[in-house]
Amino acid sequence: MHVSEAVARRKSVRQFLPDPVDDATIRELLELSARAPSGGNVQPWRIYVVNGDAMTRFRALMAGRAPEPVEYEMYPPNLWEPYRTNRFALGEAMYATIGIARDDKAGRFAQMARNTDFFGAPAALFCFVDRRMGLPQWSDLGMFLQTFMLLAQEAGLDTCPQEYWSLYPETVRTFVEAPDDEMVFCGMAIGRADWDAPINSLQSERMALDEWARFV
Repeated sequence: MHVSEAVARRKSVRQFLPDPVDDATIRELLELSARAPSGGNVQPWRIYVVNGDAMTRFRALMAGRAPEPVEYEMYPPNLWEPYRTNRFALGEAMYATIGIARDDKAGRFAQMARNTDFFGAPAALFCFVDRRMGLPQWSDLGMFLQTFMLLAQEAGLDTCPQEYWSLYPETVRTFVEAPDDEMVFCGMAIGRADWDAPINSLQSERMALDEWARFV
């Protein structure tokens, strides 16, 4: 698979098949992903994989659990244009695929809560970072995660990165036994997409190049 094909095919899948993913495959993808760029070769990512019996136990733990105090904000307060429109347009398009109306708050919350189940994915990872790291090291996390997602495409797997897990920092940290000096950045569902699920028909829009790039 060409890199360009992997980039075009990658999407945030929100309904997975139950087909298992073996640890060996995930291990290989992680080892390859470690070649992602990292300023000063710091390699700040700390990854915890949840699969098999661990996934079963984690799902049971999450049943009915209320969100916890967050350690970072997913979006800036009072998000401004054009970013606000980009975010809300995606939400409207996603809910439209599964017939949830704008005023159906219960339906929207129920769909958001499906993050807790990793959208049915059989495996997942959590990405942590040392609390003392700065913004440049957080950008390294993004490059590592994108590298993993593209390699997963090549391996015939689909993914969904989930900053949703920042709502459960203590639960996740305790379950994976991460040290207190590490904080959870995000999770990622890993598996094979259920392409018959209407929600996976969603194709998010991107702004035109001239709206965000200028050749000086």
